Amino acid sequence: MTQFASKISKVDALKFYEDMLLIRRFEERSAQLYGMGLIGGFCHLYIGQEAVVVGIQSVLKPEDAVITAYRDHGHMLACGMNPKGVMAELTGRIGGFSKGKGGSMHMFSREKNFYGGHGIVGAQVPLGAGLAFALKYKESDGISVTYMGDGAAHQGQVYESFNMASLWKLPALFIIENNQYAMGTSVARSSSVPDLYVRGQGFGIPSKQVDGMDILKVRDAAAEAVAHIRSGKGPYLLEIKTYRYRGHSMSDPGNYRTKDEVESFKNTRDPIQNFLDVMKKEFNVSDAEVEAIENRVKDVMKEVVDFSKESPEPDVSELYTDILIGE
Repeated sequence: MTQFASKISKVDALKFYEDMLLIRRFEERSAQLYGMGLIGGFCHLYIGQEAVVVGIQSVLKPEDAVITAYRDHGHMLACGMNPKGVMAELTGRIGGFSKGKGGSMHMFSREKNFYGGHGIVGAQVPLGAGLAFALKYKESDGISVTYMGDGAAHQGQVYESFNMASLWKLPALFIIENNQYAMGTSVARSSSVPDLYVRGQGFGIPSKQVDGMDILKVRDAAAEAVAHIRSGKGPYLLEIKTYRYRGHSMSDPGNYRTKDEVESFKNTRDPIQNFLDVMKKEFNVSDAEVEAIENRVKDVMKEVVDFSKESPEPDVSELYTDILIGE
């Protein structure tokens, strides 16, 4: 048994596989619905990055707060938000988590301690530090988990947040999901120091770089980081190197990278297929067990799509609710 597989049970492994597969199928259907005109606005898919959020979430507790950027559907599903409500929000229906008014980038669930997708690059990072401050102020055992992309790693507000989190020893886990392209610019072309995890070291924040295509390595690094934070030692930074298979958004043809590069990741580094191989080798998972998971996910996705189509659009009166009007 491998170093990492020895730390989980077969039940754990099957759950991780199903969670990643649900995110993959959800995003594939999102792309289809977008192409049919049922999803409007921006839509950023998480295909290829599933091991990151499922690995991180596997070591968190319900009281932990999560906040992320605009590539957020996978984070919502990993946090346990009902996929029906997520898809209904994408299609602008009243059954969505933000009543159809937030769309792809702006929905949240207070019940699941998920504080949103955010459309402004890097803007969620100071909010994540604020969540950590609130948890410490209330003497909660929870921690704040803030996801950002490699593009956000150049934002000034990110470093202000790192400084305050370190200064005040906030219970904050900062995660850079480095999918190697900030919109259409590679990290190699935009970063003077391409190893982004070193950005935390200047603020005294322990930092590590992780293979984000391997869920067990993500989980192992996350467990170490979370243990550090929960012990009261302050924040931790993980740079998780991953890869998105699709364009930056649905409108991005991805001409800045070669087809061979994308296919190489799909064929040799795919986080779901490679984890399936580990499960079969280490836990003797049968084809029947895998098929049962695939069928469950297929059934869930049928219900999700049906719900998102059948849920009515918001009444025009919703234009005047959930807004702050000044004097």
